[in-house]
Amino acid sequence: MSGSSPPAKRVRRASGNATEEPAAGSGAAAGAGAGAWSPLSWQGLPILQQPEYKDAAKLSDVLENLGTLPPLVHAGEVDELKKYLAEAAEGQRFLLQGGDCAELFSYCNQTQIENKLKILLQMSLVLTWGARTPVVRVARMAGQYGKPRSKPTEVVDGKEIPSYRGDNVNGFAVNDREPDPNRLRDAYFHSAATLNYVRALVSGGFADLRKPQNWSMEHVICAQTRQSYEQFMSSLLDSIDFMHTVDAAKEKALGSADFFSSHEALLLNYEAALTRKVGTKWYNLGAHFLWIGDRTRQLDGAHVEFFRGLANPIGMKVGPTMKPSELVALVRKLNPDNEKGRITLITRFGAAKVDRFLPCLIEAIKVAALSVVWCCDPMHGNTVATKNGVKTRHFNDIVEELRKTFALHKAHGTHLGGVHFELTGDKVTECVGGSIELSEADLSKNYQTFCDPRLNYGQAMDMALLIAMKYQRERKSVNDL
Repeated sequence: MSGSSPPAKRVRRASGNATEEPAAGSGAAAGAGAGAWSPLSWQGLPILQQPEYKDAAKLSDVLENLGTLPPLVHAGEVDELKKYLAEAAEGQRFLLQGGDCAELFSYCNQTQIENKLKILLQMSLVLTWGARTPVVRVARMAGQYGKPRSKPTEVVDGKEIPSYRGDNVNGFAVNDREPDPNRLRDAYFHSAATLNYVRALVSGGFADLRKPQNWSMEHVICAQTRQSYEQFMSSLLDSIDFMHTVDAAKEKALGSADFFSSHEALLLNYEAALTRKVGTKWYNLGAHFLWIGDRTRQLDGAHVEFFRGLANPIGMKVGPTMKPSELVALVRKLNPDNEKGRITLITRFGAAKVDRFLPCLIEAIKVAALSVVWCCDPMHGNTVATKNGVKTRHFNDIVEELRKTFALHKAHGTHLGGVHFELTGDKVTECVGGSIELSEADLSKNYQTFCDPRLNYGQAMDMALLIAMKYQRERKSVNDL
């Protein structure tokens, strides 16, 4: 891309892993915190969730190759997303972020890419209609190949083996658990192929909002619920048709949609290799949006150090262990200039805990006068196991955390600027409930996830419709006054 260049580096060996030493004069990113920053200034700091590679030389070669490959996204797109998120921070736009818990390389195929794009587009259109607010679509897609684990090893058939960390590290098969550096390069090319097809779909008419595909409510079991959903969708589609009829100037806007990629930036060697200098700023050009997980957000840790120097908009998962003072310190370190659109706080407490933990964090951010986008992830805190040990999530728990989060922000004079779902456009059976009335006994019908359970197409549409109808009710209530 014009004006971008990979960070200069030379390779050294350390602790069985290849690491890269920044060349002299690499410079700090604009707005970085105390101390000089480079894409490799995190090295030497405490770091978690990194695999141990046996072949350091191979890792070094792969990372050097990744540093020469072209960016996956453009810095201008990254800046555009940050502008949209600045609007979300002010309540003028709504963030919809969704996708797989952990992508598999095998998901890089026409059908699954189309299904995922379709569900995000349909959800965003429903939310736009209900909230009367533009929606920015950010997919957990084209890079979400890694996953943090609670333990580095597990016992299978009496043998201790490395845990499955995602397709960019190792394989799920028991005989494929050794971390392989070549998988980092595989992750890059699978991300590139996925993004390439998404861009083709968006520019080729697949994202035409005048022609929403397969708006079927056949998954809705309850007749009353189906009627309510169908009435809502009928009004929405009538409005689109009306706009098309009376205002040809909207033709171009309706015929396409913005689409952004995101993933958890877990493997810092990989992320550093895809970080490039554009003008005076450093961008991670492996995705538009990156987030720090709840397990890697230590204030003095390597992940926070890496993130603080990036020009990308960044997210941070916020769970029950987060203290108000810690949250304020993290936001200030990651965004010392208090730039709007820079920080998205993705809260994840669980329906039973959100009342206890969220209010004090909202107040801490308010008192510190920090600009953030508040986003609710109602998935991770509501994971349970069935009596047979199958990991699942109950639809009603997800809705309850979302409902409480909306109410808490309203009570504290702030607003929820977005939602974050683990979902798929496929007909999987991983979460219980929803209008499809999926039971625990149904989970075995098409339980596909290697990681956490996802909402299927019908359950994801339920979520969008419930949020949109909430906004619709609030508008009517105001109008009635």
